[in-house]
Order: sequence, then C-alpha cells, then structure tokens
Amino acid sequence: MNASTGSGTGTALTPTPTAPAPAPPRRNLRPWAVAGVAAVAIVTAGAFTTLAGLLVGPLHSEFGWSRGSIGVAMAVNMVVYGATAPFAAALMDRFGMRRVIGGSLALIATGAAGTLTMGEVWQLVLYWGVFVGLGSGAASMVFAATLTERWFVARRGLVAGLLTAASVFGQFVFLPVLSRVVAGPGWRTATLSLAVAAAVATPLVAAFLRDHPADVGRLPHGAREFVPRPEPVSGAAGRAVRTLVSASRTAPFWLLAGIFAVCGASTNGVMWSHFAPAAHDHGMPVTAAASVLALIGIFNVAGTVASGWLTDRYDARRLLAAYFAVRGLSLLVLPLLFAATLNAPLVAFAVVFGLLDVATVPPTIALAREHFGSRGAIVFGWVNAGHQLGAGAVAFGGGVARDLFGSYDVVWVTTAALCAAAALLALVVRRPRPAGHPAP
Repeated sequence: MNASTGSGTGTALTPTPTAPAPAPPRRNLRPWAVAGVAAVAIVTAGAFTTLAGLLVGPLHSEFGWSRGSIGVAMAVNMVVYGATAPFAAALMDRFGMRRVIGGSLALIATGAAGTLTMGEVWQLVLYWGVFVGLGSGAASMVFAATLTERWFVARRGLVAGLLTAASVFGQFVFLPVLSRVVAGPGWRTATLSLAVAAAVATPLVAAFLRDHPADVGRLPHGAREFVPRPEPVSGAAGRAVRTLVSASRTAPFWLLAGIFAVCGASTNGVMWSHFAPAAHDHGMPVTAAASVLALIGIFNVAGTVASGWLTDRYDARRLLAAYFAVRGLSLLVLPLLFAATLNAPLVAFAVVFGLLDVATVPPTIALAREHFGSRGAIVFGWVNAGHQLGAGAVAFGGGVARDLFGSYDVVWVTTAALCAAAALLALVVRRPRPAGHPAP
C-alpha cells in the first residue's frame, strides 16, 4: 500500500529533507597541537615578566632615572597585567582566542620595540607598563583556562598544568640567558630579541591557533559527541564586570580570591621581590641568590605539570590545602637556611618551593570551572587579579618591614602564617551540587 496524505488523495508523501552531514574531521589542528601553539605564545609572553627586573640597573645608569621612577613603570605593568585578564577572557568569547592572542603578541612587540627609542620616564610607563602589561596579561593563565575549557573535556587539569608550566618556562628558563645578554651586548639587545620573538609568534598564532574544535570539524579531546561552537557574546567589557558582580555574591569567589591573593603574596610578593636582598643580608652574592631563583623556576615546571595530573584525579580543595601547608612550612624555616654560600639545605628548599610555587594554578582553575561553569575563565581572571594585589601588597610591605626591623625575618613568618590560613580556607570551599539537586 502506498502511503497517502490525510486527505485521501493517494499522493505519496515527500520525504522530509535531512540536515547535511557534517564535514569529516580534519586530521590536522588536533587539540594537543593547538595546545602546543598556545604554549609558544605563553612562553613568549612569560619571558617579558622576568626581563623587567634586569632593566632597572641599566636604565638607572644610562638615563639617570631614579629607581623609584623606574619602579612606577614596573608597578603599572603588574597592575595592568592583573586587570587585563578577566577582560581578555570576555574578549575571547566575543572575538575568539586567535584574534585576541595575536593582537596581544603584536602589542607586546610594539611596546618592547618602543622602549628602544625612549628618552623619558613616561615613555617607559607607556611602552612597558601599559603596552607590555596589556599584551602579557591577555596571553597569560586566563588564556590557558579558556583554551582548556574549549578544546578539552578529559585531562583538563593536565593541560592547564602544562600551559602554566609554559608560562613558568618563559619566565625563568630564559632569565640566565637574558641576564648575560643585558650584561654583555646590553639591555637594548635583550629587549629587541624578545620583541622579535613576539613578532615571529604573531603569524604563527594566526596560522595555527583555532578558537573552537567545531571550526575544524573536530571533537574536544575526550568528548563523545560533537560540540557546536557557541555564539559570540557581545559587550565583552560589560560581561566581565557583570560576571564579577554576580560572582562576588557567592562565597566560593571570595574564598578563591583570598586563597589566590595569598598565593601571590607568598610567591611574586615575597620570593621574587625580597629573596635576593634577604640572601644578600646574610652575605650571599646576588649571583648565587639568582641561581636559587632559577632552580625554583626549573622545578616549577615539574610541579605544575604534576599538579595538573593530580587535579584530574583528586579533590582540588585538598590539593590546595596541602600545597599551602607545605609552602608555609618551607617559608617558616627559610630564615634558618640563609648563609654566605649556597648550601644543600637551601638547594632542598628551592626544590620543595619550586614544586609547589605554581602548583596552585590547575586546582584553582578547576574550582572556578566547577562553581561558575562557562564563566569560569572570566572568574579565574578576576581571581588572578587578587593574586597580583596580594603580590603587590607584600612586595611593598616587605620593604617597609625591612626598614623598620632591620631584617626580613618577620616577613617570612607572616607569609608562612598567611599560607596556613589559605590552607584552611581551601578546605572551607564547598563542592558544587550536582545538577538537579536543590539547595537544602
């Protein structure tokens, strides 16, 4: 019997047209390859964060600028770096990662190249403080959080750890090389080299970085079903602010922000600002102190990757608590380890502290994603701004304490106490309720 319409005309029904089959997945631009391209951009941007400390002496000698004036440019860089992150995450949702990261690398290259022609302090503030701060702030950990969310379903913690390790690699592995270039050919050669690196990375990002797996007909790593690309979200700046207002009404946001502020205080704030002068107070040469910091940077890579692996398998809250507890103990005993020469206990401290230094990033990203979903990257950007505020507060307060007490001992003890508080706060963060379970 032939199928017929309801009117009984006997006319055969026309088959319902089906949606065209999606194009077969391309075999290039796989998630791990995209992560590799992102790592190149992050390494390049990270190298600029440690070069700033090497420029203070040469700029003071050549231009006669006060160290305080130069420090203003470095402070502007740090503040802009931290404030850029949440807005950069929102811009990636609006214009895509490729455009935002490509633009940030171009901005970094422009700012670094601009310093080669400067003759006034305000130009250093503009070129290094604003341009480099904006570019490096966009191509930072918030970029890693966004890429991980889009391209990976499985092994997100590991990928976040690897990309964070790339930032650490750029910050510390190039430090000895850049210091030799500054001491030899000069600061302009070092700055120009990084400007060229950023300029070269820009077309690499444009050619190979993609915003979403759907752009190339692929699945996110670990996904079982095709994930369509979300629609662009307009009003990036407003969305970043609205996300902050909404997240700030929740306890997890303030707990994570407080924890990450202590993270900044106990790393950038105290170690990268005051370790070298504290070691010098005990008769240790600056070169030896720099070697300890470089060793910490090397073990940062291993610690961050391992933390990402652990985050995929264990409770992120307990991991954070353990990291801060051990970090606090290491800072508490550090004043007892200082000596005029490099010794085995100080090397052991560098290994332990290095393993824990940036290990806090993958579990913090995971908690932001668990509690805030698709807004997790933007929320993490605001949490990371708290990291910079904590770092700046202790960087300033540590110098004041040294002037008042004649030593840094109170700084180490106070920072260790903050780490203990952060360990407790990490355990207070609640696990998000599964979907469909109402609040009690």
